[in-house]
Amino acid sequence: MVRRAILASALALAATAAFAQEVKVGLVVPYTGVGAELGQAIDRGTELYLKLNADKVRPYKITLIKRDDKDASGATSKTVVQELLTQDNVDVLAGWVYSPNAIASAPIVSAGKKLAVIMNAGTAHITNMSPYFVRTSFSMWHAGYGMGEVAAKQLGKTAVIGYTDFPPGKDMLNSFKRAFEANGGKVIDEIPMGGANAVPDFTPFFQRAKDKKPELFFVFVPAGEHSSAVVRTYGALGMRQAGIKLIGPGDITQDTKLQAMGDAAVGLITMHHYNVDLDNPENKAFVAAWAKEYGANSIPDFFAVGGYDGMAAIVHAVSALKGKVEGDKAVEALKGWGYKSPRGPILIDPETRDIVMNEYLSEVVKGADGKLHQKQIGKIDNVKDACKALKIPPCGT
Repeated sequence: MVRRAILASALALAATAAFAQEVKVGLVVPYTGVGAELGQAIDRGTELYLKLNADKVRPYKITLIKRDDKDASGATSKTVVQELLTQDNVDVLAGWVYSPNAIASAPIVSAGKKLAVIMNAGTAHITNMSPYFVRTSFSMWHAGYGMGEVAAKQLGKTAVIGYTDFPPGKDMLNSFKRAFEANGGKVIDEIPMGGANAVPDFTPFFQRAKDKKPELFFVFVPAGEHSSAVVRTYGALGMRQAGIKLIGPGDITQDTKLQAMGDAAVGLITMHHYNVDLDNPENKAFVAAWAKEYGANSIPDFFAVGGYDGMAAIVHAVSALKGKVEGDKAVEALKGWGYKSPRGPILIDPETRDIVMNEYLSEVVKGADGKLHQKQIGKIDNVKDACKALKIPPCGT
């Protein structure tokens, strides 16, 4: 009887220990709707990191609890984040494709006091909205401000800006315009081009830009089908033949959409932190592992890298805290954390909880293999979020 009691006690302790090793991560991305493909890329990025880095995860078990953040209204996000915190009792929150959803979630994140890793949403001031937000993706100001500087110095002196009319689009407008005009350029028109929830007919917007006869047309849209439509419209209206260069962040040359864009994409110049053609050992290994896991014709993009690096950050916090992922301590564990990502070296800025990373200037070219590639033609090292660095409201005062 005593032996049975000891055995039962040992088994109970073992079960308790095993339970304590589990870390639950609530992943909030769109699995349906216009952003489903983007959400899938983040999802796959997180899963691939866990599979490739099982040795770094042990002895802990990370369980992903996935919720559909299906639109950019913010309402769905608030509901699912609340459920993850109160019903699923997650230890960490992660995801957010769309900025309005991360913005809407901020008060709930603060109340829940859990680490919340932003894997995409790029509106600059989001990380100011909750002390528990840490971003492993980008701020719109990373690419927008860098492109504004380079464009004015190297590409042209007059520009029209076209942007999707939601918070990231307005951030991209402001970041590019500020840098472009500070370096001698002139923005001659600003064109809001519909919202993020549906792909509009870009023709009237692009025709308006063409009629202004700028040297450059800087465009931001939220990737996916939006980017494909941008390039189709640019080609259909003969804007290149009219002497207008299409430029923008890497959203408009998203890797997973690039081949279908055809020759209309050749010559596009972008600034971004990742593309599948980056020449470094970590990216080559990442791309090969992705193809092995998800199919020979499948390639990752910047959404995938946001998820991959976001999970790397979560695993670091879990390991540093020995599986007890308390929100404040988890955030502290990530301040100043860095590692070699497929995008190059990254670091979490200890002051802003935003990412510091390289930005790559790329041109779309047709390779000897007949496929489209993004050829690196420039680089800016260790870029911080300029909105916060320059203390531009609402990022700073």
